[in-house]
Amino acid sequence: MPPKKIELTFSSDDEQHFHMALKQASQEYLQSKQDHVYASTIDIAVIVTLFSIAILCYLPTLFTSSTLTYSLFYFIFVLLIMFLNVIGQHDACHNTLFKKGWMNRVFGRFVTLPLGLEPEFWRTRHVHYHHHFANIEDYDLDTEENGIFRQTPFQTWRPFMKYQHIYWPLIASFSLTWIALVFDWSDRTGKTRLKDKKILQGKKGWALFLGSKLGHLLLMLGLPLFFAHDNGIGITAILATYILSQMIASIFVIYLLLGTHWAETQFFTAPEDKQIKHGWYHHNFVTACDWLPTPHCLWRLTGGLNYHLTHHLFPNWHHRHYPALANILEKLAAQHNMPYRCISYNALVAAQIRFLKQMGTQPR
Repeated sequence: MPPKKIELTFSSDDEQHFHMALKQASQEYLQSKQDHVYASTIDIAVIVTLFSIAILCYLPTLFTSSTLTYSLFYFIFVLLIMFLNVIGQHDACHNTLFKKGWMNRVFGRFVTLPLGLEPEFWRTRHVHYHHHFANIEDYDLDTEENGIFRQTPFQTWRPFMKYQHIYWPLIASFSLTWIALVFDWSDRTGKTRLKDKKILQGKKGWALFLGSKLGHLLLMLGLPLFFAHDNGIGITAILATYILSQMIASIFVIYLLLGTHWAETQFFTAPEDKQIKHGWYHHNFVTACDWLPTPHCLWRLTGGLNYHLTHHLFPNWHHRHYPALANILEKLAAQHNMPYRCISYNALVAAQIRFLKQMGTQPR
């Protein structure tokens, strides 16, 4: 439901009836199932099983003498970890995977270690900025100006950006590396808005941050260079496998998040008085959409990210509830004149390409 104590405020005059109806319908759904908003026992079992398989896939990389075997198991390990981030860590950063907050934090640190990301910074960026200020210039940190992509109508255009609809997959493949090397260190050194949140303060904070970064290098490069190279795997193969695995993992998650805030959505700048003239619900409806994979059963592989608008309205619910919540949302949106959209994946891809072309066109 609407966030509290944020830098910008939204009007709520016209949305109280919708808010109450949505709250009542969602609670009735939960009571009818005699359920809770967290992950089910089955969901937890799947997470534990996949994490165990990932570890088992990592072990052969340290003892094989075959470059093909090394690369294959290394890739599988990284992709399983990326998949665990999609179906587990996203929920964990919203404290819906486990009922106890510390368990979500511990899980997040384990599954982000192979990717080199600092989970506390990512969680803060995602929960406290993107969710509160989606598509608002200078507030949504996911659409910050980067000089490579023009992601909003308010950002600087450069001549090479007319090709951004062509080169975006290549740039997207380095997204994890960019987050780990640029976002994390910018956040750590106090150069971003996260400075106000005082994340990982003091010597303990620095120790945890640096420990995670060094742990990533040890796990993904140090041990392979020590063990696998001793077994005959070339240094070039080890380094190439590391880089390519990070690129493939980046593409994997980017294609799941494809265009969810770009597909026929609106963008805003913050008013001088910090008072957004429309409501919080309306803002989410016009800055995100739901989409459906084909066949629909594949939605489980997205970790519920395809129900992206639904997630923004119910961030404190585990994604297993999203299909039911999306049905509730669609019905109530029609009754209360809210612009709910649920499109196909192909339509989402087409909308993303149109958006990148539009943003890449030199503005008048």
